[in-house]
Amino acid sequence: MLLEYAERRIAEALKLAKGNQARARQQVIAWALSDDKLLKALTKSHLSGIVAYNIERVASGRAAAARKNQKPIQNPAAATAKPKKEPDFGVELLRAVASSSSEVFGLENGSAGIGRPKQVSQNHINAIRAIASKSKKS
Repeated sequence: MLLEYAERRIAEALKLAKGNQARARQQVIAWALSDDKLLKALTKSHLSGIVAYNIERVASGRAAAARKNQKPIQNPAAATAKPKKEPDFGVELLRAVASSSSEVFGLENGSAGIGRPKQVSQNHINAIRAIASKSKKS
């Protein structure tokens, strides 16, 4: 009965959001905050996990530590103000990929490491020989 109620409300939210799942999710959350029956229907199957998590959190002392680390709100208006909208992560990623100056793994500075090998220091050669001679003795 509760599950059917939740499914009906979810279907209604999807219809209102014209199939947009993110908007439907926001609508269902808003409804659940004021509709105890919907909240119970959504959380009933997860209740044991929610309770177990919170018991562990209090028993371990993380709940008390979180309360101590909370900073008091200096400006109540700032707490309710919407944060400034930052560019979407996907847009930044797309710009980085499309940029002509972006780094390509293995091709830093435009070279692929192909060509003449770089000269190796004498200390490096001596260290390799020392390692090789030790492995022959054992």
